[in-house]
Amino acid sequence: MKIRYAIVDDNSFLLHATKEKLSFFQDFDLRFTAIHGQDCMEQLAANSNVDLILMDIEMPVMDGVEATMLVKKTYPQIKVVMLTVFDNDELIFNAIQAGADGYLLKDVDPESLKNGILETLDGGAAMTPSIAQKTLRLLRNPVQFQKQAQEDFQLTEREVEVLEQLGKGLSYTKIADNLFLSPSTVRKHIENIYKKLQVHSKLEAVEKAKKNNLI
Repeated sequence: MKIRYAIVDDNSFLLHATKEKLSFFQDFDLRFTAIHGQDCMEQLAANSNVDLILMDIEMPVMDGVEATMLVKKTYPQIKVVMLTVFDNDELIFNAIQAGADGYLLKDVDPESLKNGILETLDGGAAMTPSIAQKTLRLLRNPVQFQKQAQEDFQLTEREVEVLEQLGKGLSYTKIADNLFLSPSTVRKHIENIYKKLQVHSKLEAVEKAKKNNLI
């Protein structure tokens, strides 16, 4: 039986290269290609008869992490393998948290790509060795990863506490009560958080903090 797959990538050259690699094998049937996550979701809504999606991460409109989350929520039977040029810790962590079934780098050779797909469809998790090492490190020490993100944005412990409270949807007054601060101090902390995270609203701040595992 043929393996029905889709490729989601905004780079037409890399998309074509992936298609080319799998064209060596007769048991692969390309169902569609998409240029970003939203395009992928629209095509799946029209026909979700797909076994596996090869998903890029950094794309306009809707990135691969968000698209993976939606695919896994709406079509849990579809496997998603991230196929990317990045082996950045944060991207790996976010993709795996979003529910990715595997993570391969785009310079993978045709045979390894085919084997990775078969392994994933068989219930395994295809991973480039360098990615597997990083994933193990992140899983062994998620606290260090969180601290790293905190340091990257230069947030203080107190600012992270305020962010956590914001994430619960609490008002400034309630946050002030919970943290034994005055409302004006809370407001000052929130101003600093906006500046450091480079955001302009409570929603954006909470979203960015969650994406970077700060809260």
